[in-house]
Amino acid sequence: MLEIKLPEMLEQILYLQKPEARTPQQASFSVVVAIDFGTTSSGYAFSFASDPEAIHMMRKWEGGDPGVAHQKTPTCLLLTPEGAFHSFGYTARDYYHDLDPEEARDWLYFEKFKMKIHSATDLTLKTQLEAVNGKKMPALEVFAHALRFFKEHALQELSEQCPSLPGKDTVCWVLTVPAIWKQPAKQFMREAAYLAGLVSRENAEQLLIALEPEAASVYCRKLRLHQLLDLSSRAPGSGRLGERRSIDSSFRQAREQLRRSRHSRTFLVESGVGELWAEMQAGDRYVVADCGGGTVDLTVHQLEQPHGTLKELYKASGGPYGAVGVDLAFEQLLGRIFGEDFIATFKRQRPAAWVDLTIAFEARKRTAAPHRAGALNISLPFSFIDFYRKQRGHNVETALRRSSVNFVKWSSQGMLRMSCEAMNELFQPTVSGIIQHIEALLSRPEVQGVKLLFLVGGFAESAVLQHAVQAALGTRGLRVVVPHDVGLTILKGAVLFGQAPGVVRVRRSPLTYGVGVLNRFVAGRHPPDKLLVRDGRRWCTDVFERFVAAEQSVALGEEVRRSYCPARPGQRRVLINLYCCAAEDARFITDPGVRKCGALSLELEPAPADGSPDAAGAPPGRREIRAAMQFGDTEIKVTAVDVSTNRSVRAAIDFLSN
Repeated sequence: MLEIKLPEMLEQILYLQKPEARTPQQASFSVVVAIDFGTTSSGYAFSFASDPEAIHMMRKWEGGDPGVAHQKTPTCLLLTPEGAFHSFGYTARDYYHDLDPEEARDWLYFEKFKMKIHSATDLTLKTQLEAVNGKKMPALEVFAHALRFFKEHALQELSEQCPSLPGKDTVCWVLTVPAIWKQPAKQFMREAAYLAGLVSRENAEQLLIALEPEAASVYCRKLRLHQLLDLSSRAPGSGRLGERRSIDSSFRQAREQLRRSRHSRTFLVESGVGELWAEMQAGDRYVVADCGGGTVDLTVHQLEQPHGTLKELYKASGGPYGAVGVDLAFEQLLGRIFGEDFIATFKRQRPAAWVDLTIAFEARKRTAAPHRAGALNISLPFSFIDFYRKQRGHNVETALRRSSVNFVKWSSQGMLRMSCEAMNELFQPTVSGIIQHIEALLSRPEVQGVKLLFLVGGFAESAVLQHAVQAALGTRGLRVVVPHDVGLTILKGAVLFGQAPGVVRVRRSPLTYGVGVLNRFVAGRHPPDKLLVRDGRRWCTDVFERFVAAEQSVALGEEVRRSYCPARPGQRRVLINLYCCAAEDARFITDPGVRKCGALSLELEPAPADGSPDAAGAPPGRREIRAAMQFGDTEIKVTAVDVSTNRSVRAAIDFLSN
């Protein structure tokens, strides 16, 4: 055991031992409700503990668009001019659409706001979101309004389906987030859930954070062969989902090879995995590419026998290459035709009409296909046409003629007529970003041997994306597979994850985490500018004492333990700054790339007043607090015990305090 003094308010006792793994204890709940909170669309689903694999989808939402499944609703929130909740989803969108243009300017309409949490570099509880009319509101309140809507909707449906359900405390809630989100964004969603009343801080275990590609992976492992589509077997030139053959024939050879290992296959099937996974052998690897509205999220899993658990082989990766990138490209195209200043003014002064225009584009975007024949017509709202004439003094047809954009024409029906090549061109920056990320991942040594890629998420429904991924990756022997219900894969998987959160047994730490400590100064090894002399002793300051390294494999329930002693008798709170970096070999907290990312706080009860030794036999006046941190879950967790009383200490890590 080695004692090291910290430069702040405590002493740290470092136990030089391997982290200890403990089996996580899952609380008992009657029902699991998962909320897939997406950038463009959201929804919920649930299952009862009595029949965990029977997933109940939420009722179809009122309103909606022709040809679009209504088992999700747009991630649109409408607040009154006073900031009170009015509606969410289709109802919010349609009501806002019907408002008088002048009246609409006072209402707060939020859409695609999830991306703001991903892109915010200094996310805090005070971060603001901007409505389409330019007015701002605390992001935490916006998210809480949306989550409260889903909570009330789900509990109402549960009470109707199961009147005997004891109460909301028997519900385990699951929230989905991108795997590439950092800890502050995950904590932000948890704080929003507390504010929305999903769960209380005292019952924090009632809420699980599920990583979106992990949820998809958990669901895909349950699928039967006929529920999957193999893009490599698509007929040449086809752009429609229904023309692809089932994946069954693709695994006939594997089935023959595994016929002699029936015991392994039977065990897997009995463990609850689907036929596809039963045909795979232990150690087989695959990639899940979650292509959503805001981000692309990649994860690599290895199937483990005998229970079909999953092991992450490389830390989650990806970036802001979701379907909204295509929307942004369309907005930039409009700017080239009508002027960027006009588009900015129109969005600000006619926000409801701008929403109408984006809805019209979304409908045509969904029909885009790589080999489609014929142009695509996009309706321009009358207010756009009228506003442009008043602002510019000529009509939109004149603007199109004068612009350098020759692949968009004006239709006499009042529509923009766009060639299929032009529409596909809008997809290219986003699709190229997705393919480049996948190719970069496949080049990693940890990912060698992957033969299967699952394409999931709402954007994965796009024939343009499917064709591009297959064309780029199919030639390297990678089989690209799409589940039939690709847009609901994450939602259904989140329900299954809530029923068995231990299914992902090993994860990779995305960053290196640790604290700053004082070590004995060693001349020649430590820089002279780090020397601190205190009470005649020579110390090296700012040493980065590592808890876990980037890309390190961490098992679920594995604990990193440290003990801390308050510096002063009667001290009631211990606060320790946490640091993180992408590098594995950082030496000091002042190294480039190392940053303060949060704080570990320990709230202490009054120490024993009689001066007696504590439960571990430590001398009077020396109080030891043992903290255990877990880095193998979807969130970093901490627990602590006061050795003197053997009682739990209130411990928390705050990533939003910066």
